[in-house]
Amino acid sequence: MSKNQKKNIQTIINHLKTQGFVYQNSEIYGGVINTWDYGPLACNIMSQIKKYWIRDFITREKNFQIDSKIIMNPNVWKASGHVDNFSDFLIENKVNQKRYRADHIVKDLFPEVNVEKSTLSELEKIIKEKVKEYDGSKTNWGEIRPFNLMFKTQMGAIDTQASHTFLRPETAQGIFVNFKNVARTTRAKLPFGIGQIGKSFRNEITPRDFIFRTREFEQMELEFFCLEKESDKFYKYWIKKCADFVKFLGLKKENIRIRPHEKEELSHYSKGTSDIEYLFPFGWGELLGIANRGNYDLTQHSKFSNTELDYLLEDGSKVIPYCIEPSIGLDRLLLALLIDAYNEEEIAKDDIRIVLKLDFNISPYQVAVFPLMKKLNKEALEIYDSLLQTTDLRLIYDETGSIGKRYRRQDAIGTKFAITVDFETLENKTVTVRERDSMEQKRIPINDLKTYFENFRK
Repeated sequence: MSKNQKKNIQTIINHLKTQGFVYQNSEIYGGVINTWDYGPLACNIMSQIKKYWIRDFITREKNFQIDSKIIMNPNVWKASGHVDNFSDFLIENKVNQKRYRADHIVKDLFPEVNVEKSTLSELEKIIKEKVKEYDGSKTNWGEIRPFNLMFKTQMGAIDTQASHTFLRPETAQGIFVNFKNVARTTRAKLPFGIGQIGKSFRNEITPRDFIFRTREFEQMELEFFCLEKESDKFYKYWIKKCADFVKFLGLKKENIRIRPHEKEELSHYSKGTSDIEYLFPFGWGELLGIANRGNYDLTQHSKFSNTELDYLLEDGSKVIPYCIEPSIGLDRLLLALLIDAYNEEEIAKDDIRIVLKLDFNISPYQVAVFPLMKKLNKEALEIYDSLLQTTDLRLIYDETGSIGKRYRRQDAIGTKFAITVDFETLENKTVTVRERDSMEQKRIPINDLKTYFENFRK
């Protein structure tokens, strides 16, 4: 059993909630099932992940970023196939009148069954014949039926069929419908990519596993357009790029794997799809996906909108480009990084240190500043303010409690370094800098602090 599988997911969740990474949504009103709000610490991490995604997937690759809207013309979703085909398979227990995803029931209770290769009738037979009790209740199963995952909404003041639309279930379609606009206004030459970061919504039948599967989530998606003959080369390129990216953020190599989809799993338009999976305490789960979508999306939107979405090549010929899509779920990536970083270390008998060994570049706070005693507040605040003014370090100031307790508080939220201002500081203008993982301390001149921390940037 791996180290990750030995971690208790509920213990980690409790830690993240008590420390202020995640809050129960609408908690004072009893909450909303499996819906979470992010606190200051998680927001700091997610801001850094987004920054590095923009740097590595947009800026350094000379791609383009847009921001399409959550509500779109409903014909977008007809063209993309979401209206007719974007469904999970629902089954109802008539005893407790609850609805469940049929594939989740079979996966949970019969892991030896290959759900992806099973037909609906096979899944239904397994459930009806073998699952006599579930979710604390006797069972009387209904038929499996498709359940469309899109959230319906309406535009305008009058509730008519014509006013109905959907909250987007993915950000990708906003890119496809803007393909011609971006190509024209940027004068981009193939190959080029268009990316965006934004919220998507899926009406999950059974959201679960904390922030792994939720109804509202954030995506970082890139649609990379290229010639058909180059699509396989770029498909492989973006798989490697995504694997390198999550390792750069701090995920351990042994906890991730690349899993190509088998033929039976592929979407009807996909020329190839691979998932980068992470070993969560509850097992391997999809972290992000890279798909060769062919030219399906642009072709569909061209057909439904009666608008040419081809690309004019330099030789005068026209093509509908192929598209490689690296799609990253920000919420899942956040969860994986926090699980990977979570450690319980026995310092002494009956003394367990909880520490989040997050990478310096994404930790919520990179440096904490402490006065050893409150009478040293003035000197400590001067250092804190100076670093705020001269660097872009994420800093936190703490003067409450013993120095040992303050170290532990910062360890528990992942702060990489702690600066302690003591009486020696008054004498020789040096401070103690403690490193989180090793707990080693060294004296550093105040004037050298900026340079010292810059060495840890990537």
